[in-house]
Amino acid sequence: MRILVANVNTTQAMTAVIAASARAVAGPETDIIGITPSFGAESVEGNHESYLAAVAVQEAILHYSGEYDAVIQAGYGEHGREGLQELCTVPVVDITEAAASTAQFLGHRYSVVTTLDRTVPLIEDRLLLAGLSQRCASVRASGLSVLELEQDPQRTLDAVVAESVRAVEEDRAEVICLGCGGMAGLEEEVRRATGVPVVDGVAAAVAVAESLVRLGLTTSKVRTYAAPRPKRIIHPVAPT
Repeated sequence: MRILVANVNTTQAMTAVIAASARAVAGPETDIIGITPSFGAESVEGNHESYLAAVAVQEAILHYSGEYDAVIQAGYGEHGREGLQELCTVPVVDITEAAASTAQFLGHRYSVVTTLDRTVPLIEDRLLLAGLSQRCASVRASGLSVLELEQDPQRTLDAVVAESVRAVEEDRAEVICLGCGGMAGLEEEVRRATGVPVVDGVAAAVAVAESLVRLGLTTSKVRTYAAPRPKRIIHPVAPT
């Protein structure tokens, strides 16, 4: 089984972290391929960058020359997962939705701890659109940018732990979702500090993607995610 794990930004180091997180939980028969877009922002933290990332990830997947069995879109928030589902004939899994749906098996309500406050509405909108918002206790911001996560690991851990503890104590969350692919590896420390299960979106997405492939399931193509109709499209991601 081969799964493409697409970073939504152009930072190669972040792709490496995300791919390593995916490989750590993937089955022995699963080959993880990290994908970095050829254009876009070095970190995605707003609407403009998010919509640009949606196009960039589609371009990267369409131009991948090898065979693959599933795609994981590794960006927390709104990054155009629906467009990928139209273009791909294999399962497409978004880490925001994979983390939230997994959390609902583990507790009554969950909270997301993410990066900057400006990304909170994007995550809230994605959860609402996916039908996963009803059991979301809160989306909390750590105050760190995406690129800052790797610059000072201790500061990152302290900030994420602090907001996770507040989510449990003040918002009554019973599960924490780490709201950025760059937070992979913090699960154990956050679990120890909060006493609740902690879900990394990349790891959850790998488990979901593997399950869908093993079950022989993929996206329905009869209506919403049907392939784009043949027409002239002047665009770098026009389907061939």
